[in-house]
Amino acid sequence: MSRTQFPASALDAVADTPDGATVLVGGFGLAGMPSELIDALIEQGAGYLTIVCNNAGNGDTGLAALLRAGRVRKVICSFPRQSDSYVFDELYRAGKIELELVPQGNLAERMRAAGAGIGAFYCPTAVGTPLAEGKETRVIDGRTYLLEYPIHGDVALISAWRADELGNLVYRKTARNFGPVMATAARTVIAQVTDVVPAGSLDPEAVVTPRIYVDRVVRVEGGAR
Repeated sequence: MSRTQFPASALDAVADTPDGATVLVGGFGLAGMPSELIDALIEQGAGYLTIVCNNAGNGDTGLAALLRAGRVRKVICSFPRQSDSYVFDELYRAGKIELELVPQGNLAERMRAAGAGIGAFYCPTAVGTPLAEGKETRVIDGRTYLLEYPIHGDVALISAWRADELGNLVYRKTARNFGPVMATAARTVIAQVTDVVPAGSLDPEAVVTPRIYVDRVVRVEGGAR
């Protein structure tokens, strides 16, 4: 069992993120967005990244700031267009960034499959739409399904509420969203939290992400939203 590390800063936590990495970024809009870790990644300088997230950034901060900095080559997400997703919109219309659009349930399941060691799975979502183009199909009990493949991450950046000194994580309400599945799907999992409490302080029944999935924890102000 690996031992969770507790870097002194968010910048230290993301320091070894390489160019070209696939980075899973938690959050549903701003809820659960690991903004401090994203800011640190901007400062760290890694580029040519593939970002996997529910949406493609909000306003000018967090993920949108990473896009604006020109560090992202491709976004895999469910909701690239929102009223304040103008940074992604500008880049996409200018041909400066790629998009892979994935239905939200498929996005979560593809990452869960990665964490569970599932090689591929069949799903009916998107059958008969442009999203089905080029995908293998199979008829099962009279219904058509598409073959979907797992999404593995090199790094996952997630936001939790609290961690204990062992690295177990609990989340706060809707900030939980994609964090648990992303934590199982990446080689290196980095969590920002509001508090780090002594081992044994967390109710074991409330622990959502066990320490075995968590490589680094950094305490930041406002770590969970």
